[in-house]
Amino acid sequence: MAGSTPTATSTSSSKPSAPLALALTPADKAADVAPGEPVTVAATGGKLTAVAVTGQDSRVVAGTLAADGGSWQSTEPLGYSKTYTTTATAQDGQGKPASSTSTFTTAKPKRQATLSMNPLDGQKVGVGQTFAFYFDTAITDKAAAEKAIQVTATPATEGAYYWFNDKEVHWRPKEYWKAGTTVSVNAAIYGKNLGNGVFGREDRKATVTIGDSVVAVADGATHQMTVTVNGAVARTIPVSLGKKAHETPVGTYTVMSEHTNYVMDSSTYGVPADSAAGYRTKVAVASRMSNSGIFYHSAPWSVRDQGVRNVSHGCINMSTENAAWLQSISNKGDVIVVQNSGGPVLEAWDGLSVWQVPWETWKAGGKK
Repeated sequence: MAGSTPTATSTSSSKPSAPLALALTPADKAADVAPGEPVTVAATGGKLTAVAVTGQDSRVVAGTLAADGGSWQSTEPLGYSKTYTTTATAQDGQGKPASSTSTFTTAKPKRQATLSMNPLDGQKVGVGQTFAFYFDTAITDKAAAEKAIQVTATPATEGAYYWFNDKEVHWRPKEYWKAGTTVSVNAAIYGKNLGNGVFGREDRKATVTIGDSVVAVADGATHQMTVTVNGAVARTIPVSLGKKAHETPVGTYTVMSEHTNYVMDSSTYGVPADSAAGYRTKVAVASRMSNSGIFYHSAPWSVRDQGVRNVSHGCINMSTENAAWLQSISNKGDVIVVQNSGGPVLEAWDGLSVWQVPWETWKAGGKK
């Protein structure tokens, strides 16, 4: 009809949904799978309805299905040198089912690495404490080891790993710990490929508390040790450091262990006890500061020299009362700084003397 307006015709179209697809990891026929890595299944274009990972002994591996049905992940490690089959079923948006299967084998390690660590679960330590990890075999894939060892602090604390050698790695914060911090360690090394056919033997865990900030500064020139607790001076202690030819190394020590009724023996660092420069003496109080034999300890025989001159074989001498007091308020991991002793520079690898390494150097990772 003349003058009429044409009627518009509209069409509607909808984007076709993606086809259902299942991704199983490890893939079918995969070999040398690290048993510490999770088995995963992911669904696109639909939802998973069931997943089972079954071992050659017919045991089903535990796992968790995501609430949206989009993924599944195992929650327990696999065994070494085993065969497993993953079976996954799913439905697409129209309810059409699909399934997929994967059979794979796990690795047979050339060697399993055992891990020791310091500190241990439940301990309270000082603000200078490093978290040290010791493997019983050389680790070539150090990045994998660092990934497996998780150190988590509350409140959050910046820190980094540093390798002293192929078997020893430490994690320490950029600055001294904040008093009251809780540190959790999850060294999930089991089944992890650490390089060159080495896999982790067993996981290790620990929850550790940082105690009060106890920092002592021993000055070889003034013959005094100033002890601060949470930033306030708590006591000044007369001390005697290493005499000529036995000067106490200069640097920042971390207390390694605490002892009572301890035998100080020069033969432990290479000087025979029956030699002219040797000794074997029992002391009431002693706290180890280095592997090379430096302690702070009670020394009633040198009380008249304490605060006046340096007469020790390298240790920090103080009265029995002062040594007992210091040990009573402190923990391993406390900080002791030695200055103006005339001694050599403390080596970072001597004990837990990690604060000798500047932060920028530490962040570089050491002997990777």
